[in-house]
Amino acid sequence: MAEIKSTLEKVLARAASMGQATQEEIQAEEQVKDGMRVAAGYLQGSVPDFSSVLKAPNDPEPVKKGIVQALLRNITLPRGDENQRAEKAMQGLIELAKGSGDLVSVFKDMKGILDHYLQHQAEIRQQVEDAFRQQMEQAMAQQTGQAGLGMKADPTQHPKFQEEWARIKSDLDSQYNEALQQHKDLVAQRFSVTI
Repeated sequence: MAEIKSTLEKVLARAASMGQATQEEIQAEEQVKDGMRVAAGYLQGSVPDFSSVLKAPNDPEPVKKGIVQALLRNITLPRGDENQRAEKAMQGLIELAKGSGDLVSVFKDMKGILDHYLQHQAEIRQQVEDAFRQQMEQAMAQQTGQAGLGMKADPTQHPKFQEEWARIKSDLDSQYNEALQQHKDLVAQRFSVTI
């Protein structure tokens, strides 16, 4: 019985040690977090470039990994009419890659996706608004028996419009996020980083 207990204790001790990170792993994880903080500073404008950070005496690879991960996470579909944060993140990645031609073309495609998304979103929203406006005007004309009455209906205030727009926008976002993610995966591969 003592032999079984001893083997069980060894297995438990090995399992416990497998769950513990080594000092090097902890240090590398801290450097990744440092890189993420540097990227956040870059996006906010408080860090002008990455050269001084990557020339530090410690291993620059985990720091670079953190920078790349943070910048890639900031390349998202724009909310509203601007995608400046995504563009700044792309510019930072180009700086990290030292202007590598293959990445420049990937980022050009990504910028095209973001610009096209804004245009496509505006066009579809206008189409949905027009369709709802027409339906509302027809419903008012049927109720009153008169066409128009000079009243302007605001379809964006209608709950059905909100539901329909949310559904359509979700589908649109899904399509564009998929295309964007494919490009982000290419960039991550180029930097040998997982996102």
